[in-house]
This record gives sequence, C-alpha cells and structure tokens, in this order.
Amino acid sequence: MDDLLLALSVPAVVIASGVYAVCDCRRQRRRPPPPYTRRAARLAAHDAVALAESVVDSAYAALGGLYADPAAPHPAAPSPAVSRVTDPSRGPGPSRPAPARRP
Repeated sequence: MDDLLLALSVPAVVIASGVYAVCDCRRQRRRPPPPYTRRAARLAAHDAVALAESVVDSAYAALGGLYADPAAPHPAAPSPAVSRVTDPSRGPGPSRPAPARRP
C-alpha cells in the first residue's frame, strides 16, 4: 500500500507543478512587469559581473605568484587584470526605440 501511494504521489506532484506553471504564466501575461524592473535586473547583473571581476583580480593578485614558472625570471609588469573598465558603464539606454523625427 505504501508503494502504491508513493507511485501515485509522483504524478500528482508533476500535475500540480504544471498547473502552477500555467497559472503563473497566465498571471504574468495579464500583468507584465514594468520596464524599470527589467532595467534594474540588467543593472544588478552588471554589478554582479563587476563584483566577480574584482574578486578574480584580487585573487590573482594574491595567489598569482604561486602559479608562476619557477625557472622564468619574475616579470616587472604587474599581473593582468580581468576587468578592462574601472568605472561601471551606463546601460544602453531606454528599452524603447527613439521617436521618429519629422522632416
């Protein structure tokens, strides 16, 4: 009897998650998120990438000497940085096209 309940619970969970996904999709179609939340998500992703680059740069600066070839002379140049830009750049602009100009 326990095996039968376990076997029936798997399809029940799959059906319930499918119903939830359908309802959630319909809800999002009725009320799409405003554009400023998409921009905030893009900016947050950009900040996360900048933070990851700084972590990699600091780790390379701290541990880069461990991976150097002992036979090669030490380079006089500083270690290469992952990030190319020091300041975060602005986004590409608004997510809607610019208005058409009249001649």
